[in-house]
Parts: sequence; C-alpha cells; structure tokens
Amino acid sequence: MRHIILDTETTGLNPRSGNRIIEIGCVEMLNRQLTGNNFHRYLNPGRDSEEGALNVHGLTTEFLSDKPAFAEVAAEFLDYIAGAEIIIHNAPFDIGFLDMELNLLGHPEFARHVDGVIDTLPMAKEMHPGKRNSLDALCDRYGISNAHRTLHGGLLDAALLAEVYLAMTRGQNSLSMDLGIDERQDAQGNAIALAPLAGIIVRSATAEELALHEAALAGLDKDSKGKTIWRALEAAPPPN
Repeated sequence: MRHIILDTETTGLNPRSGNRIIEIGCVEMLNRQLTGNNFHRYLNPGRDSEEGALNVHGLTTEFLSDKPAFAEVAAEFLDYIAGAEIIIHNAPFDIGFLDMELNLLGHPEFARHVDGVIDTLPMAKEMHPGKRNSLDALCDRYGISNAHRTLHGGLLDAALLAEVYLAMTRGQNSLSMDLGIDERQDAQGNAIALAPLAGIIVRSATAEELALHEAALAGLDKDSKGKTIWRALEAAPPPN
C-alpha cells in the first residue's frame, strides 16, 4: 500500500475568500515504511497572506515572490499523488484548497486522483475523546519530538504526521499479512526493496492468567444469571 502524508500552508483560512496555497509538503510511505521520496514546493500565490496565517507559517510575500505558481507544479504534483491513499490531519481544510486550485486549472477534484483519504483528526478524536487532538498535542501524547517546530511548515508537519499516524495505528503492520520481502517502485519507477515485517509472536496465557480469566467469567455469569455470551459461545457446538 502506498500512502502519501500531505500538508499545506495557505494565505488564509478560506479558499472562497480568494486565499491560495503557498506550500505543499508530502511524505511517501510504502508498507508503513518511509521511503524518502518526498514532494515539497513553495508556491507564489499572487497575493499577500492574511496576518493570522502569516503568524502561523512565517512565509512572507517577499520570500514567495520568485516561487512557481501552483499551475507550474500541478502536473508534477498530480503524478506524485496518483493512485495513493492520502493521510491528512483535518482533511477538509487541505482538500478544500486543493479542489479550488485544481478547479481553477480545469482539473477534476482532488479525490478523483487518489485512492481515498484518511483523516487523522476524527481518528484521534475517537481514540482520545475530550482531549486536545492538534498535531502538537498528538506529538506530545505519542512521545514524538517536535521541539524544532517553531512555525508550521508543510513538509515538517507531514513528516510529524507520518510518525503520529504510525503511532496511532501501531501493530497494524500489513493488511495482507504478507511477511516476505516486498519490492515496490517510487514515483520515478526505481525499485525499493522493503525489509520483511517482524514475525508474529504468539504468547499463551499462563495458568495464573487462565485462572483469573475463569474467575472473572464466573463473576459475570453470576451477575447476568447465566446469560454471559462468552459462556454461550463455549457451550455452542462446533460448526460443521
């Protein structure tokens, strides 16, 4: 599975107000391993950033003045993301801007170019209800150092989000359970040999753990007056 972790920086909060993308940062991950085949571009939006946005990313109009417009990198960007599953934190924000930029060039919307989008913000809210789930908060929660992050940046934030996503989905090494050597290709067609995943370790319960489990089930069975589902499953005849 090819994943692209994506982040953008913009001149403001609303693309319908004329705000534009000024930075795109993408990190590639194959089979849950970072490849180093990243995509990073600063863009000239043709306008100033709003004060609040400038305070977040620090990318001045002067700095961006000699950078390419989105139209100049669109084909390269679409080739890079083509067919990948995209991971974004608060996906509606970034996708709203990407759809706007693509629409201005007559391209189909972002979702038409990729194989789905994973939004880590609702994932985090489900896993950690009632807690702060910003990227910084998740880095703190999972022990990921972001001490070098004084301002937001597309590539830096994408790299941090890649680590956060791996931590959030820890233990999910493969959807196919293929433990052999895998070889994939990067966006330039170069072969990438991926190391085999670690073997599955099966640990049997100790006699003490089994006894505690049995005691817990007995208590549940008593409280439910013999209606414990686990007991019913144990007593059910094996399937033919």
